[in-house]
Formats: sequence, C-alpha cells, structure tokens
Amino acid sequence: MSVRRADSLGGRAAVVGIGATEFSKDSGRSELKLAVEAVRAALDDAGLTPADVDGLVTFSMDTSPEITVAQAAGIGELSFFSRIHYGGGAACATVQQAAMAVASGVADVVVCYRAFNERSGRRFGSGVQQREPTAEGAALGWNLPFGLLTPASWVAMAAQRYLHTYGLTPDVFGHVAVTDRRHAARNPAAYFYGKPITLADHAASRWIVEPLRLLDCCQETDGGQAIVVTSAERARDLRRPPAVIVAAAQGAGRAQEQMTSFYRDDLTGLPETGVVARQLWRGSGLTPSDIDVGILYDHFTPFVLMQLEEFGFCAPGEAAGFVAADALPLNTHGGQLGEAYLHGMNGIAEAVRQIRGSSVNQVSGAARTLVTAGTGVPTSGLILGTDD
Repeated sequence: MSVRRADSLGGRAAVVGIGATEFSKDSGRSELKLAVEAVRAALDDAGLTPADVDGLVTFSMDTSPEITVAQAAGIGELSFFSRIHYGGGAACATVQQAAMAVASGVADVVVCYRAFNERSGRRFGSGVQQREPTAEGAALGWNLPFGLLTPASWVAMAAQRYLHTYGLTPDVFGHVAVTDRRHAARNPAAYFYGKPITLADHAASRWIVEPLRLLDCCQETDGGQAIVVTSAERARDLRRPPAVIVAAAQGAGRAQEQMTSFYRDDLTGLPETGVVARQLWRGSGLTPSDIDVGILYDHFTPFVLMQLEEFGFCAPGEAAGFVAADALPLNTHGGQLGEAYLHGMNGIAEAVRQIRGSSVNQVSGAARTLVTAGTGVPTSGLILGTDD
C-alpha cells in the first residue's frame, strides 16, 4: 500500500491458520520452544504440514531466527524470510510481508510468528537499562536523563496533553480497561479469565506514571503466537474458512521516533496511525461504518482512544464516550490488557476467529475486522474479511 495510491494486494492472500501456546507468567521453556509450538499449532489448524512452508516472518526483536525455527519445526527449504522492526508496530506488517510474498509468487505458504518470555525473562516494562550506541539510542538520550525511562513514562506525556487539550480526566481511560477485561473474563485463554473490573476498580488502581494507572497498562506475558498465510485460491481448499487480507499497510509519521515523538506540533494524536488508516480505507474502499469488530493495539489505554479518532470512528476527544457506548465491538479477546501481551499477534488471531465465527465473544455477522499494531512507533494495520 502506497501513501499516494492504492495497491493491488487486497484479496490475493488469506490467513488460514492460527496457533498459540498457553499465556502465562512463567512458561518454563525457551523462547525457541514457544515459537515452534505456536508454529506447529498454526499449521495443524490450517491442515498443513511443515513441509508445505517455504516462508517465515518474525520481529527484529525476536530471539528465535527464522532458520532456527525452521530446523526445529521440521520445515525444509525457505525461499522467503523477513523481520520487521519497531517492536509491537511490526505485528500486522508481518502478515503484510507474508501476503506480498504469496501474491508475488516468492513463497506459497508463509508463517508469521512471535514468541517471548516477556514476564519471566526480559521485561520491557522494566525500562531502558543498557543500550548499545545507535541513532535510536541518541534520540532516547534526550529523555532518559529526565526520568523518562519506561514505555509508560513515554506514553504518559502524550496522555497528559490529550487530557489537557480536551478538558478530560484520567478516568476516561477506564472505559478501555473495563471493556477489555469484560471480554477477557469470558475468554478461557485469557490470563484474566473470570476477572472483570469496574470503573471504580480502575480509578482505585495505583499510579504508574500520572495520568496512567496500573489498569491502563498492558500485562507482561510468556507465550507464542503464529499465523499462516497463503494465496486466496489455495485457502479455499484448506481446513478452516479463510480470513481474506482485504488491505494491509505500514506507516510512519513525520518527526517519528520510537515512543518519544515529543517534538511534533501536536501530541494529542498518533500520526503514524493516520498514515495506516488512510491507506487501509483507500485500498479497501471501506469506511469506519463498514467495520464489524475493532482489534486495536492496547499496550496503554490512551492510545486506543487516539487510534479510534485517527481512523475516523469518532471526532478528536470523543473516543472515551464512543467506547463507553459500545459503539464498536472492541478487543473481543480481552486485548493485551486482558488476554495476553504478545506484541499484538494474538489480536490478529482474534480477528481471524471473528471472521470464522469461532470467537468466545463472537459478534454476529462479523464480516470485516480492523486490526492495528503497536502505536507510538512506526506501525501497521490490517483489514480482514470473509471470502465473499
């Protein structure tokens, strides 16, 4: 998808398999083993075997290289392998890369995966403790000496400006947390299964970095998730109903940094999400009113509100009321706040389940799902749909 014109990718590839490990706080096994378990589960879901796979895509942050996963999973020769940078912003882009490979004939079956021990191993929430000299590190150097050491502290700056600009209080973020946890409470795979919260619970949770409370921040998870992509034609002959990739996009805004884009003219929105939104709407020919389910990246609740506004579901400053009114089924798996933090890959899996009609919180007649990836960084997005 070009920022200037529509592409020809839509409808040419589909997600045909999803697979995951359990989501826990202490997996007790290596990240490689988690990746292989997820890949094998996704292939089984699709009715395919390791021998069918000729492409792999993952995140640059992943510790399990494509060739190592291929060897451990029993996959043979690869004609395509790729890694996407920028943490959670890579999630939907892995599927976009797979779709492009399939549509161009570079590969026939591509598996996207992400696996980590983010709770029992390296915890992103612990902040920057050591960093090799890089251009990205130099950008962070303007903020770290003043105590902005963690993702929560970086997001808090934008969140505070958002509240100030629109005359709101931190309580508005609670609508996202309550919605996610309501869905997680009905999802047996979710870490917070059976544990809904109220707005009062949100308001009573401790401050992390004002205006963010504990319940505004996603959890930390051990686990793995994999997604299988093949051509739309081949998908029709496989085990599960395909989730067709209607549109896919990546986006980075002007003056973009990783979580610290504080020198932009306005901190109340997410320009990178706007870049993705314009491409998805143009490429698909759809509008917000055509979307049946929204799976929005929820590492921090304020950025969910900003995403809704960037995509045009509501006007700037009005997203909290939009969420409170349940105007759009949102994060029906429980999101990263309620189900698991898998850098957004579990959200793609939920979008597929909605298209298949197999979600534990199924939306009746769901035919179009919007999925977004990590925000505050260069990001990506998908629209998945039924094969009609």
